[in-house]
Amino acid sequence: MNRRAFFCSGAALAGLPLVQAATPKMKITRVRVYEPPNRNTLFNQSDMVVMVETDGGVTGIGEGGSKDTLEQCAGRLIGQDPHFIEHLWQDMSRSFFYPPGREKMHALGALDLALWDIKGKVQGLPVHALLGGMVRNYCECYNTAGSIPAIKPGMSLRERAQATIEAGYRAFRMGAADTRGTSTFNTRERLNQVYDDCVQVREGVGKNGDFVIDFHQRFDLNEAIRGCDLIQNLAPFFVEDPVRTEAFQEDLPILRRTVKVPIAAGEEWGNRWDFNKLVESHDIDFLRATLPNVGGITEMMKVAAICETHFVGIVPHFTGPIATAALVNSLGTFSGPVLMEYNFQGRTFAHLPAALDFKNGKLYANDRPGLGVELDLKPLKLIAEITEPIRNRQLYYRPDGSITNW
Repeated sequence: MNRRAFFCSGAALAGLPLVQAATPKMKITRVRVYEPPNRNTLFNQSDMVVMVETDGGVTGIGEGGSKDTLEQCAGRLIGQDPHFIEHLWQDMSRSFFYPPGREKMHALGALDLALWDIKGKVQGLPVHALLGGMVRNYCECYNTAGSIPAIKPGMSLRERAQATIEAGYRAFRMGAADTRGTSTFNTRERLNQVYDDCVQVREGVGKNGDFVIDFHQRFDLNEAIRGCDLIQNLAPFFVEDPVRTEAFQEDLPILRRTVKVPIAAGEEWGNRWDFNKLVESHDIDFLRATLPNVGGITEMMKVAAICETHFVGIVPHFTGPIATAALVNSLGTFSGPVLMEYNFQGRTFAHLPAALDFKNGKLYANDRPGLGVELDLKPLKLIAEITEPIRNRQLYYRPDGSITNW
């Protein structure tokens, strides 16, 4: 086609009626917050269930947050179109002047999961398809010692590690913080025990098997260095949270330059500003950030892009079952290394007839629309219902309509 013909064809097309967008307009009418049976009371592991309802009859399901933080964020959603997820994320994040802390980011993330669930249900597609599609056949998992049926009381570390690998998990997880039934934690004594424990676990997983060890942030920098050096030749897949979280921005770069084992960190971190410099400087090898803690799928995909740019893997900390389903949908599309913590084997959830597709130590994506989660309300306790919008907040916009700071 020559240039004249091209512009003539364009002019002809311009006269045709516009095709209507496939996504119907709708408004958020109500947000409900439910407490599940046996609720996890830790805010950063919250399994509170949120439902975002629309006038189009489509309801989104999310998980996380607390009553107070969810109520404030949800007030900004009432009356809004749920399809503009990025815009709503910015609105919830910026409307209250102070940047959201980690507790509020958790609530924002829970609502974000529900918005993505709505989008998938409207399109009739799983969220992973909306994000570009899965790049892996399944998500490999690691298991925290003792949470699979094959492991019985009284088994040694070696036996537990062997049973975990035989159950199909990629890696066995152990802690360096086991105090053998007491609350006294002598760091020097524990470091002396770490090597012996890791020898057992290496024997259990075999020459080509993998294990990870969690230092649980209970060691100062000099102790973390010693611990990493002790187990270097046993080749752990990674050492998790090796230094105290209060000083991680200073200590992790020093640790990375000093020791030769892979380092994972971040289970208590929030959104990308908590750790982007560490990722960019390759001061960690695996990021532990998870959902909904980072601020939901919207933020997780930005986190994944940073990690992909710098060849850092993602090994998200365990979370509630709905958020775990969201992790499969989002990180299943991340091209870098992924290893998920999974401790639900053998457990069922009364309020979730369908949520996770797990088999032989692996999590699989499914083709159910949205997050692929089905909810039974009967076991849940309603604790909050938000129908009134919060409109007494001043937002500022650039000339093009995008949100900017106060």
